[in-house]
Amino acid sequence: MALVDLIRPEVIKVPLVSSTKPEVIRELVEVLRDAGKISDVDLVYDALMKRESLGSTGLEQGIAVPHAKTPAVNSLTVALGISPKGIDFQAIDGEASKLFFLLLAPPDQSGPHIEALADIARLTKSQAFFRTLASATTPDEVVELFTED
Repeated sequence: MALVDLIRPEVIKVPLVSSTKPEVIRELVEVLRDAGKISDVDLVYDALMKRESLGSTGLEQGIAVPHAKTPAVNSLTVALGISPKGIDFQAIDGEASKLFFLLLAPPDQSGPHIEALADIARLTKSQAFFRTLASATTPDEVVELFTED
């Protein structure tokens, strides 16, 4: 299943209200809970924070991809958050992160997780797409950006 198939209004938070890394992760986990996508908020949050302790998932150019494997999901699950002003996510380039793709996968599934990371890398290579996505103001607008040809 392609990343674009997982991007739905109910798993998008725009704008994020958080201002720190732990708050962003908690906020996106709660989005997934509210959408009925995860079974255990604390288990998911702890798995994500444990992964972050190994090294920040803040990439370059304003993108962060917090991710973890957890039995709290049955298949690849994604939440997307946008912070127009940016949040310090200890990114590789030292810049604030604006786009957050939170990925969860069951412990026994590697393929979809890796494919989603590759999809994110491809999508965000376009600076125009990144700027347009980072300035989106509604979940429906985000979905529309992902589904345009």
